[in-house]
Amino acid sequence: MENKETDEVEKLKTKFMSAWHNVKYSWVLKSKTYFSRNSAVFLLGKCYHFKAEDAENPLAGSSSDEDGDLVTANVEAFRRDFASRVWLTYREDFPALRGSALTSDCGWGCALRAGQMMLAQALLLHFLGRDWTWSESLNLQTLDTESWTSSVARKLVASFEVSLQGERPPDMDPLPLVQGRAQEADVHMGEVYHRTVVSWFGDSPTAQLGMHRLVEHGRSSGKRAGDWYGPSVVAHILRKAVEEATDPELRGITVYVAQDCTVYCADVIDSHGQRNQQRPDADAQAGNRAVIILVPVRLGGEQTNPEYFDFVKGVLSLEYCIGIIGGKPKQAYYFVGFQDDSLIYMDPHYCQSFVDVSTSDFPLESYHCPSPKKVPFSKMDPSCTIGFYSRSVQDFEKISEELAKVLRPSAKEKYPAFTFMKGHGQDYDLFGPPALERKEWPFLGASRRAGATAGDFVLL
Repeated sequence: MENKETDEVEKLKTKFMSAWHNVKYSWVLKSKTYFSRNSAVFLLGKCYHFKAEDAENPLAGSSSDEDGDLVTANVEAFRRDFASRVWLTYREDFPALRGSALTSDCGWGCALRAGQMMLAQALLLHFLGRDWTWSESLNLQTLDTESWTSSVARKLVASFEVSLQGERPPDMDPLPLVQGRAQEADVHMGEVYHRTVVSWFGDSPTAQLGMHRLVEHGRSSGKRAGDWYGPSVVAHILRKAVEEATDPELRGITVYVAQDCTVYCADVIDSHGQRNQQRPDADAQAGNRAVIILVPVRLGGEQTNPEYFDFVKGVLSLEYCIGIIGGKPKQAYYFVGFQDDSLIYMDPHYCQSFVDVSTSDFPLESYHCPSPKKVPFSKMDPSCTIGFYSRSVQDFEKISEELAKVLRPSAKEKYPAFTFMKGHGQDYDLFGPPALERKEWPFLGASRRAGATAGDFVLL
């Protein structure tokens, strides 16, 4: 009888906390984000410009209307790209996590959600490529009042639909028809993979990469449901989750986690082609496995050292980068890009209702973010995990070459955020378990950077 009363109290407590977190985390998307027209915007290796190239050239022959069309196209391309990334947030009313009465991750699961978003981006790259965008990305409804860009988006979509509804000529060229059907098939396959990837992150015990599985894997690191997870711990949890996933589609990908801020090249190359001991039936994929490289780093002491801001920008400018699990102290974000001295991120601190992804037509809208957000580099927590996607050994060689330029020490920055080493980790007597955290290097003091000028802005 006493145990039953205790369970009822726990359930009431959980419901109360869920209601409180739902109120607390429901206002986040209402704030507006402004982007400068005068600076490039980088999003996971892609660069967007919100200003016409010839706008300040008095000899340019283009009209103001053409300039406006170019700006509009760039803005919409950015919005389409951003809204196509998988957005994973707090959820409530999902099946209770094992060993607890928790039916929501509100207030504690943000780092795991950020890790899920990074992993989802890697899987989208793996199956669909970087140029893929969701066909419904511009139709997402924001919680803000109608902005200029959303109005333009609807006008563009409406005009496109009108053009599609026009009468077809009686004599159709068979070649465009065949090409159209092939394009439709590609779109269909893209949507199939898109929905499959999202379903792997469902909030149920059977979801391959869902919250329930991640919490279970966290037990080996001394974590349990309700605890706060750091970026480096999340990296190792993601590695275990992918390693033990049973879906055949996930057999062609694995996760490598750097040890003590060092990427051992031979270990990554082996990961591309090694036999999976836990999944021996995956031999057909041997020699052709993609690798997600996760590098837990610390970019300062109590605060992020400003000398590393350019390094972070350089990383997010690379096409191989899948983002950064970071944030502010005790508040994790998924960083996906930057403009000037501000990071662009996807925020998991928004409580949404449970979605049953086991149905074939489950709604996808809540898994895509309609509104980008920004935070100054100066507020970035120094502890973070950087991710890269390597499809092959050749890709890894390119990644290491590109990162060598970004990691090159400067006169002010004597210590790189992480390093590449030839050989295997065991060649350097690293027999102990991988370190989940590392202490700070003796960083130099750094001066504060001047703030960016305002200029003209685009409201997204």
